[in-house]
Amino acid sequence: MDRLMLSRIDEDLESSEVASLCFLCRDVIKRKRLEGISNAKDLFQRLEENGLLENNLFLFELLQTIRRADLLDLLEPDSSPPEVADANPILSEYRVMLYKVDQDITQENLTKMKFILGPLLGRRQMETCKTALDVFAEMEKTGSLSPTNLRELHTVVQGFDHQLASTIQRYIDGATRRPQTTGSHVNIGSPGRVSNTSQPPVDVSIYETQSRYRGMSVCSDSEPNINPSPLSDHTEYYSLIHKPRGLCVVINNEDFLGRELRNRKGTQEDENALCSLFSRLGFTMLVYNNLTAEAMQQELQKLGSRNFGNDDALVVCVLSHGEMECVFGSDEQRVCITDLTQPFTSRGAPSLAGKPKLFFIQACQGSGYQGGSLPHPPSPAQEEGVRQSRLEEDAGPIKGETVPWEADFLLGMATVPQCKSFRNTSTGSIYIQQLCTQLERSAESLANDDILTVLTRVNREVSKGIYKNHKQMPQPKYTLTKKLVLKFV
Repeated sequence: MDRLMLSRIDEDLESSEVASLCFLCRDVIKRKRLEGISNAKDLFQRLEENGLLENNLFLFELLQTIRRADLLDLLEPDSSPPEVADANPILSEYRVMLYKVDQDITQENLTKMKFILGPLLGRRQMETCKTALDVFAEMEKTGSLSPTNLRELHTVVQGFDHQLASTIQRYIDGATRRPQTTGSHVNIGSPGRVSNTSQPPVDVSIYETQSRYRGMSVCSDSEPNINPSPLSDHTEYYSLIHKPRGLCVVINNEDFLGRELRNRKGTQEDENALCSLFSRLGFTMLVYNNLTAEAMQQELQKLGSRNFGNDDALVVCVLSHGEMECVFGSDEQRVCITDLTQPFTSRGAPSLAGKPKLFFIQACQGSGYQGGSLPHPPSPAQEEGVRQSRLEEDAGPIKGETVPWEADFLLGMATVPQCKSFRNTSTGSIYIQQLCTQLERSAESLANDDILTVLTRVNREVSKGIYKNHKQMPQPKYTLTKKLVLKFV
């Protein structure tokens, strides 16, 4: 990228325009990295660090959005941004729509909007907001505004400007809108914890046989796809090209409301390890704590309605007690693993068709113990060590339930059916901690070890141990059609 050209663009941009550019970049640059930026040079540096200035396409979209056509002449004449941007959109249409609302809102209506939202966002926060973009940023912090949740904003704007409300409604109703990305780490917890709350998704109906993106053909499971699509197995590896790579969801049930299941001490260590690892692997983290069975299903159904067009993969980690093919909500009610995976099949989430969907389940799958052969029986000292250990079991009663498998799924179970898995109340579960260790080693290695190779190592390392005088044997199941290699970004 020509730094002289960037310097000339910086000189011509006003501070308000730089603020607008920063807002438009909130999906590709972390919020903290945008704080304190007062000139375009600093923003360009952040974009360069994220690989978004390797050509002029993203910068072209930014300048075009803020209507600075005069600065477009400074870009290389042989670049053809409009066509390429249509095929591979980067700039969020959601933010472009909010920018348009900001540009069209009057000062009088901005004052009305701040007054109406005062109780929701706080008077002090509203006093610091100078523009509508500032208000939108505050709404995003509280979770009351996102690409899939515009109800609050639409209701407020509808009260004083029907034309602006129509702009928002057109975005909601648009069946051919561009793929969206979400924010970074959102923690959704139990009552009493400071957290953001997930909202119902935008109501956009997409049929199974309907093409959702240019160049992508999504077909029903019952009909063959006669015309090969870009999602066919043209290569041996799944494509990982977007930043962020995709969404990693962690459901961590630690506290249980009834009397049958004990609280799961140590599970916070698993949550921390997963968040640290998958953030470094380039995933946007979404964490839920202590969800009831119904809430687990509802939140996953909402996520299934998300537009995954700009995501390369989905990861879902469930940490809870369990039984055969089921896990427990915090209310001690069962959720079949079928219900965890079903919202993300090609029928439920067409924008995930052909993309890897990884599910890691830390939970017992029965009340039995996995046996193993020991060279010598345990000594009395070893037995005493077992009684005093911090190991617990994530167990529950047994009931059978099968899981239907569809293309590009991987289900990593902490244990084989009908057996218990173990968790250290101080350091976390045996399976999740080993999973994170092996994924980290693979991500740092020069070798291109795929996820199945990594899980084989997890199997080997976990199976070596003795836990409360018993063994544990993880079990991956998969219908992956390509190799998946995860590296740090």
